[in-house]
Amino acid sequence: MKIAVTYENGQVFQHFGHCENFKIYTVEDGKVTDSQVVSAVGSGHGALAGFLKEKGVDTLICGGIGGGARTALGEIGIDLYPGAAGDVDKNVADLLAGTLSYNPDTMCSHHHGDGHNCGNHSCGENKHGCAGNH
Repeated sequence: MKIAVTYENGQVFQHFGHCENFKIYTVEDGKVTDSQVVSAVGSGHGALAGFLKEKGVDTLICGGIGGGARTALGEIGIDLYPGAAGDVDKNVADLLAGTLSYNPDTMCSHHHGDGHNCGNHSCGENKHGCAGNH
């Protein structure tokens, strides 16, 4: 099992579509055997789901996330735990213990101030999780 967590300064980053780093944990027999921070800079909204799949990730813990990204992750079989916050290592330990605090209904909570509403984007085509055109 590989778990990715949106990552910034040891904390769960709160906007999946703008995440520059993920901490990826390798889990065997219910225990973390390896972890590393990987850069996703340059991937953007549309490519983050594919980026995670290429890394072998099957589970994602994150803060806010838009509808397009949710759909893309679901289509490639990545289990999603949105609405998490705090220390990334603790979140992973809590997930493995079955005590993770998350909100399955959490949607993108970051509004850009330019009048668009996260989750209601139109890309004109499926861009593998595109959650907007920036």
